[in-house]
Amino acid sequence: MHASVAYADTIVACRDVLDDRPEAERQERRKQRLVTLPCPGAVPIATRLDGDGKGRAVPGDAAARGGSAAAEAAHRVAAGRLETAWPTTNLLCPDWSRPAMLDYALKPVLDPDSDPAGARSPAPEAAGDGDLLDAYSRAVARVAEQVGPAVVRVEARGRRGAGSGVVISADGLVLTNSHVVQAAGGARLTTPDGQELEARLIGDDPDTDLALLRADSAAALPAARLADSKTLRVGHLVVAIGNPLGFESTVTAGVVSALGRSLRARSGRLIDDVIQTDAALNPGNSGGPLVSSLGEVVGINTAVILGAQGICFAVASNTASFVVGELIRHGRVRRAYIGVAAQTSAIPRRHARAAGTAAAGAAIISIEPESPAAAAGLAPGDAVVAIDGRAIEGVDDLVRALDGASIARTVTVSVIRRGARRDVSVVPVERSRA
Repeated sequence: MHASVAYADTIVACRDVLDDRPEAERQERRKQRLVTLPCPGAVPIATRLDGDGKGRAVPGDAAARGGSAAAEAAHRVAAGRLETAWPTTNLLCPDWSRPAMLDYALKPVLDPDSDPAGARSPAPEAAGDGDLLDAYSRAVARVAEQVGPAVVRVEARGRRGAGSGVVISADGLVLTNSHVVQAAGGARLTTPDGQELEARLIGDDPDTDLALLRADSAAALPAARLADSKTLRVGHLVVAIGNPLGFESTVTAGVVSALGRSLRARSGRLIDDVIQTDAALNPGNSGGPLVSSLGEVVGINTAVILGAQGICFAVASNTASFVVGELIRHGRVRRAYIGVAAQTSAIPRRHARAAGTAAAGAAIISIEPESPAAAAGLAPGDAVVAIDGRAIEGVDDLVRALDGASIARTVTVSVIRRGARRDVSVVPVERSRA
């Protein structure tokens, strides 16, 4: 064997190269091997590696300078491995007049091919864009395959146009938008496999823009599951499935852009807990499901802002679950009624401070004759600020407070009248359908 030495600026690399000499001759040369390091402007320094593996300085020109510089470049070469001793002084331009410093830091230099097992572990490969896109595609495709068969086309009787719906039970319950059926007696449903079914209207609720149909089918239908929309977080992946502009079984994907939005229904009432998404919706998507990456329905697509890009809305599945329960039990959603017309109005600061209320309330404009409000003694000009201790800061709060649980039950309505707070007992009744 012989040693080949390369020098470039501050890096000195040594590497043994196998030759074809007889084994006996190579063993003899191992016992006495020279490694020479050139140094610009200096006499070469040499160390010898004896058979016992110990490096010893070789007398020569360096020794003539005092022999102390021999330790500046001590190297050890053994069994195909080069161990380099780096001194604490400048190796490339040593100060020959100073004594050698012997506190070296030994660092093994291993050939990559001879690295022992376990000496190095390969760095983990980072997931590439292809892997991430592939995972995204698999998630969307899985949702489409799982929920797509449960999405139907809905055509209301006696009306032009169509919307979408989602089967939520195998016995044929179909959830869609109220504005899709618009109180029609029934609808025609078309499944993804082309089967046409007749459906009758169980009930609709314009205040939440939801309606429930029952399909006439002898066979069980593929159904999707309503999830708990409270588990949603902004940024979660969602998939919208529907029949936009007559293109059946269209799938679009996006994320949850915001939660807890409010949307004004056609009846004028606010729909609470609305999901905002950037999953593309178009006319015909109404009533179709908004689905999570787990394949569960988290919303019913209901509206878009025309002219905007990626601002779409869906009624949360928790609201849909409540409405479905009310429609199955009563055929309608029961809400309380006290017989007042009101508007959101500011309350003078001194009155709000004196009454310990917010700076706004629901000011009563008029009262229906023989209504619960008239019987209780409420009067125009009163500002409703609380119901059963629940703060009322506007008309929407008043409407939310008068839910089905308030029907035929005495509630305490707190009002500001002539600067003073008063509590009035009212017994709401069920609101009749228009």
